[in-house]
Amino acid sequence: MKTQTMLKKLKLSNAEFDRIADAVAKAESKTTGEIKIVLAPESAHYAFWELLAAVCAAAAVFAFLLPFAGKISDAYDLFAWTERTWMLPGLYGFVCFVSAAAAFKLFNIPALDRIVVPQSVRLASVTRRAFRLFVECGVYDTTERSGILIFISYLERQVRIVADSGISKKISHDLWRIISDELAAEIKSGNAADAFVGAIEKCGELLAEHFPAREENPNELPDGLIVLEDAEWY
Repeated sequence: MKTQTMLKKLKLSNAEFDRIADAVAKAESKTTGEIKIVLAPESAHYAFWELLAAVCAAAAVFAFLLPFAGKISDAYDLFAWTERTWMLPGLYGFVCFVSAAAAFKLFNIPALDRIVVPQSVRLASVTRRAFRLFVECGVYDTTERSGILIFISYLERQVRIVADSGISKKISHDLWRIISDELAAEIKSGNAADAFVGAIEKCGELLAEHFPAREENPNELPDGLIVLEDAEWY
């Protein structure tokens, strides 16, 4: 999925990006915790599953055409002067190739992609990408180990909140799961910007309760929403 297509569907303009960044800054002003929010079009390319589905579709087309082999040959004889033994296999091969190519393109549509890719694969891909981003974005490297990553994967309609070890000792993972489930539901309903801001505020309140701000409260991670343009091949 293209990044610009995702942003258009989520209705995220520069004004919404600024609003999200302000929400992060406001939440972090009340806590020594750090919040990083990342949005990705998809957590993996899923090319293997799309190709597998396309091959299955082409096989179905081939099976459908088999009973008509005699009629196709008879129709060919009406227009051709000589019999060519390669004609029928060549025609079937061409039709199957076109069917596979068209199906592969079709299965890249998000709604169909979610059907052909097993749910377990999608969920595992989102979790794996979230943990990688937790490290790549430096969320693990805060002074008090009090950083959290809010990761939204659009294609899979999944949200992951990954908290550092310092937070996990004080805040139950179930609370982060509640926030992530609410965020995913609100995004699905079409309120992306409001959903992001609401989730940030809720995370900020939890962090402020257990990691209240001190006089010296440096901003260890850049504020704002990060939008990824690439995905892992899987």
